Amino acid sequence: MNGERVNRLDVWRTLTDGSRHHVGGLAQGRQGVFFQYAREYLAQFTNLSPFSLRFDETLQAAPKTPHAGLQGVFADSLPDGWGWLLMDRVFRQSGIPPAQVTALDRLAFVADRGLGALSYEPPSSLQPAATDGRISLGELGCQAQALFEGQTTEVLAELVRVGSSGGARPKAQLYLSDADSDRCSTTPGPGRSAYLVKFTSSTLPLGHEEGLCEAAYLTMAQQAGIDVAHWRLLDAPVRSGATHWLALERFDTHSEHGRLHLHSACGLLDADFRLPSLDYEDLIKASSLLCQSPAVGQAQFRRAVFNLFALNQDDHSKNWAFLQDDQGAWRPSPFYDATFSPGPYGEHATAFAGFGKAPPRKAMQHLAAQANFAHWKQARAVIADVVDSIASFASIATRLGVREDTIRLIQRQLDEARRVNQALLDG
Repeated sequence: MNGERVNRLDVWRTLTDGSRHHVGGLAQGRQGVFFQYAREYLAQFTNLSPFSLRFDETLQAAPKTPHAGLQGVFADSLPDGWGWLLMDRVFRQSGIPPAQVTALDRLAFVADRGLGALSYEPPSSLQPAATDGRISLGELGCQAQALFEGQTTEVLAELVRVGSSGGARPKAQLYLSDADSDRCSTTPGPGRSAYLVKFTSSTLPLGHEEGLCEAAYLTMAQQAGIDVAHWRLLDAPVRSGATHWLALERFDTHSEHGRLHLHSACGLLDADFRLPSLDYEDLIKASSLLCQSPAVGQAQFRRAVFNLFALNQDDHSKNWAFLQDDQGAWRPSPFYDATFSPGPYGEHATAFAGFGKAPPRKAMQHLAAQANFAHWKQARAVIADVVDSIASFASIATRLGVREDTIRLIQRQLDEARRVNQALLDG
């Protein structure tokens, strides 16, 4: 983009073998954004967003809300928070006020750098050029931290290229090798795996221990029988203030160049992630229907229980996602963004059958029935498994190097969450 508004974009999908297929076209005018599937895509594949898009050749208007005038499946390609900040910095540096930037302008800027299998052409001319050079992870992380904390307005081209993921906190989509953990790349290559690296800041709720605490939560979730992404802790430079940064292996990638289609519950169900607009009842129903599996409903119930007892209250609709394979089959993505995140009023972003906190046994029994449990006794056994895993927080966090005062702070609130919800174990 060179200051001229983007009015049309072609949408492409990358399959797991790296091949690319034309999905259709997006057009923007005075009446909004419209999408049309390509005939060849309709003949070979299945719907990218079965709850919101018609799978035919008709011209489909995007809803005005809640995705800033885009269909949810394409809004999932855009970043929020951190990535949005980086994008706006580039637009401003090019003399373009962010208020004048349209949704299609932003998709053109993301191009092929978003999460998931979708990409957009033609790419914006403002997009930093791709390089295969190896860069210092420490330098990149410290620059991201300085920008996040307002200590600099300079934006490295490498940081822009790797900053198209969601979430408000500083992070980067990078390719790492086991051989050299201090060097990373912005492009795929032999011996490299795709990771999302989460940097830290003293301004975050858990400060520079955010990554360590999330690693502890991922460990607990895995012990509770929940599918989580592979992760590793990377040594952070002393000047960053952190001891480690958390790196999560990306679950939307396949081999060196292949991709899986990724669709958030936010985009799938047209739920506004900025508001408490989702209920676990709706999520469980949608998951079972989309994935055509009763077991998926039970898996989502297990994750909901984990969030309840572990005080992961930032469980909004963008923190739930699904993956579609080349043949059109859906499955829940691995559990992500699971960490200690109590809300200011103790309310979850996603409600438990209408209750934002401390759901009564009757509400959880209703969710269990929706999740395809034959009887409450089965669901209660799941709750007990999850609570047992959360009881190991202190030992796991100690092993990972979390400070004692942080452990005491979190443990005290975990104990209170168990006390408040004890009736779910006793009933």
